[in-house]
Amino acid sequence: MNFLRGVMGGPSAGPQPSGADTIQKLCDRVASSTLLDDRRDAVRALKSLSKKYRLEVGIQAMEHLIHVLQTDRSDSEIIGYALDTLYNVISNDLEEEEQDDSEEENSAKQVDDLGSQFTEIFIKQQENVTLLLTLVEEFDFHVRWPGVKLLTSLLKQQGPQVQQIILVSPMGVSRLMDLLADSREVIRNDGVLLLQQLTKSNAAIQKIVAFENAFERLLDIITEEGNSDGGIVVEDCLLLLQNLLKNNNSNQNFFKEGSYIQRMKPWFEVGDDNCGWSAQKVTNLHLMLQLVRVLVSPTNPPGATSSCQKAMFHCGLLQQLCTILMATGVPADILTETINTVSEVIRGCQTNQDYFASVNAPSNPPRPAIVVLLMSMVNERQPFVLRCAVLYCFQCFLYKNQKGQGEIVSTLLPSTIDGNSVSAGQLLCGGLFSTDSLSNWCAAVALAHALQENATLKEQLLRVQLATSIGNPPVSLLQQCTNILSQGSKVQTRVGLLMLLCTWLSNCSIAVTHFLHNPANVPFLTGQIAENLGEEEQLVQGLCALLLGISIYYNDNSLENYRKEKLKQLIEKRIGRENFIEKLGFISKHELYSRAAQKPQPSFSSPDQMMFDHEFTKLVKELEGVISKAIYKSSEEDKKEEEVKKTLEQHDNIVTHYKKVIREQDQELEELKQQINTLTSQNEQLQATVTQQVSQIQQHKDQYNLLKVQLGKDTQHHNSHGDTLQMNGIQTEEVSKLKEELEEWKNKHELLQGQLKEKDSVIEKLSSSQLEMGTTEQASQISKFSGLEHNNELQKELEMLRSQIQLQSAEISKLQMENQKLQAMNATADPVLGDSGATAATSSELEGRLEQEIKELKSEVKALCEEKESLKQQLDSSSSTVAILQDEKSKLQREVAESKKEQDDLLVLLADQDQKISALKTKLKDLGVPVEDEDDTESGDQGDEDEDGDEEEQDENAVVCYHEN
Repeated sequence: MNFLRGVMGGPSAGPQPSGADTIQKLCDRVASSTLLDDRRDAVRALKSLSKKYRLEVGIQAMEHLIHVLQTDRSDSEIIGYALDTLYNVISNDLEEEEQDDSEEENSAKQVDDLGSQFTEIFIKQQENVTLLLTLVEEFDFHVRWPGVKLLTSLLKQQGPQVQQIILVSPMGVSRLMDLLADSREVIRNDGVLLLQQLTKSNAAIQKIVAFENAFERLLDIITEEGNSDGGIVVEDCLLLLQNLLKNNNSNQNFFKEGSYIQRMKPWFEVGDDNCGWSAQKVTNLHLMLQLVRVLVSPTNPPGATSSCQKAMFHCGLLQQLCTILMATGVPADILTETINTVSEVIRGCQTNQDYFASVNAPSNPPRPAIVVLLMSMVNERQPFVLRCAVLYCFQCFLYKNQKGQGEIVSTLLPSTIDGNSVSAGQLLCGGLFSTDSLSNWCAAVALAHALQENATLKEQLLRVQLATSIGNPPVSLLQQCTNILSQGSKVQTRVGLLMLLCTWLSNCSIAVTHFLHNPANVPFLTGQIAENLGEEEQLVQGLCALLLGISIYYNDNSLENYRKEKLKQLIEKRIGRENFIEKLGFISKHELYSRAAQKPQPSFSSPDQMMFDHEFTKLVKELEGVISKAIYKSSEEDKKEEEVKKTLEQHDNIVTHYKKVIREQDQELEELKQQINTLTSQNEQLQATVTQQVSQIQQHKDQYNLLKVQLGKDTQHHNSHGDTLQMNGIQTEEVSKLKEELEEWKNKHELLQGQLKEKDSVIEKLSSSQLEMGTTEQASQISKFSGLEHNNELQKELEMLRSQIQLQSAEISKLQMENQKLQAMNATADPVLGDSGATAATSSELEGRLEQEIKELKSEVKALCEEKESLKQQLDSSSSTVAILQDEKSKLQREVAESKKEQDDLLVLLADQDQKISALKTKLKDLGVPVEDEDDTESGDQGDEDEDGDEEEQDENAVVCYHEN
């Protein structure tokens, strides 16, 4: 311990040892001491020396410190000291903090090399990294925090190697994900930094981290910290999210499908008071906007970008961004990044583009957001980066948006110009002809995008007329562009105008004809191409060659003096074919051309470098080869090519026609499919209804059978007189109700009998009318007699039906009589138990008889229907043989048919009456009352009324007797 006191700065009598000697002695003590306290003190001393003597501690003590991590894991304190010491040795952060700004760069490189070398030594044994992952799992703060810092430093020094070791380690990434759930903010925040380094440029680890619920945890942290108003923790989380999503299509799809885009909307809820933005808030919001752009970047797959754009519109994120765009007091860099973000959210998405076109600025009067942005673009006092962002926004608004292109061009046409307000077309024309070369270039490129891949608008733009000065006639927009081009303006202005003209004339023969109609244009182009100018003018020469080549390639030979062949001869004489092709190649060889071809967003360090547009580079790449071939083609080859073009156009027209037919057929098929689906669903519903009704019928049948069985049991188990009396007391109310229902059915029965009599009279009239027919011929008499015979048969059938109805009435009367007898038996309150058995037997016997008679009646009705059908057939056959009595027979047949229908209706009513009678019997059975005939019931009605008072008194006495028992 005295040795350690000397090392730690205690008083000593002898000379002080050197740093290397002290470190060596401490290492020996760590390796040889058997007491844990001695080893702990030695490691603590090495930690204190590791910052000053980084190289010595790293060389001599690293192996011993790793050994301590392996053997002394039970003591968290010594493990924490060892991890801190290794961190001081490996990390370069401490050295960078201590360096002054005046130090040389080579010293910084030496520091970086030192940390990298120690990291390489540490990870040479992969078990060391695995051991470190195990220590990071410890909950002890003094172990976990230094372990996280050490692992982060290792990833900074040797990222790919450490990433690979962690990737192959069992549950390596999952262990580190637990850091985000740590309740101690220091460890959680350093865990975010660790995951930043871990996920850099490694798609496999990025996917694992994403599927370990990283998005949910990070978004929760951002929300807890206050979204854009949060501190540096929010910034670290946003950087980690960018690592996980950038150039990783799988994670982007997972982020969208997990509905995490909706959780980004609160980030951009900026209040009305936008003054006093802190630097951290600006940084946070800038990163949030960049994260949105990562999801909708033009470099992503089109399908993924489109789905994210739609999700941002539906959740209101685009609306929130447009609110920031039109707000006041927003910092310039945030406004610029917001414009770029909105640009990529609407690029190529028709729904989002239509919404953006409807956004108005909060001005008086309100102006469209597009107009306000174009004002900034053509204003030379605005910042350069802001003007570039507005140009990019306008380009994205018009990208694959023919509707938007038409709206912009329509503001230039004479019929739609509004003198009271500034339109987008007026701003573009103003910028095109202003004195600011950057405004000229931006306006020319913006107008070229309004014409991109739209031949109709190219023709409409030829109608635009401009008033140059008072007293002079107006000139066309095309003519004005060529006039400014020939005046020798700045290179940037001429490049912008030439790009506009090339885009305008490409694939539009009418525009080429208008351009060639001006006799000064072709000599100007040939003169520019033929001259030997400096490097700055070579770009203009190349664009002039491209414009002249377009005039040849898309020439329809409508102008005799400027036919294809004559223009080729002019090039051969004035310029030379080889020289023309060489000048044409200046465009694609230019450095700024290569830079513009990389991505759609115009990103330039200075205004002087704004020369090419991304879409124009595609046009050059497409036309350069075909123009070179067209220059060398002969007239015969041109004719053949024209014939081929015509043939192709015809084929295209045919294909277009068939496509239209197929499209219409597809629409019809879709409609039929929808109808089929509708009918199928209706059928399924009906089937379900039928099934439900069948099940209900079955349930009713089961209930009927169950009640029938219960009625039999109830009649067998009435064991007490009190029960019988109580039951009779309940039955009196039910019997009175049944009496009323029977009275109603008697009335209905009488009504049906009256209708039946009316039908009988109608049939008798028909018979008499048939008897009175003339007897001029024997065949007619025979037919009459046959008709009378059939009518007689029909009357007989009706008589049988009436007799059956009378029989049924008799049965009903018998049931009423039996019911009256039962009521009389209940009134006497006979206590004998044998009467209940006899009543049940009588009820069952009557029920069987009634059911049998109903079945017989139904069979007889069916036979009657069949006989009537045969009668109708016989009448039809007889009518065909007799021509004279055709009219009379047809009338008779109709009347007979009507009578049959009415009779069928009567039969149906009788069947319904039978069903209801059976229902009434069922109710009587439920109450335990035997069924009686209808006649008995009628005759007993008056007696029942007289006996009601007596029955009530007897019921009361019966109840009293029941309670006494």
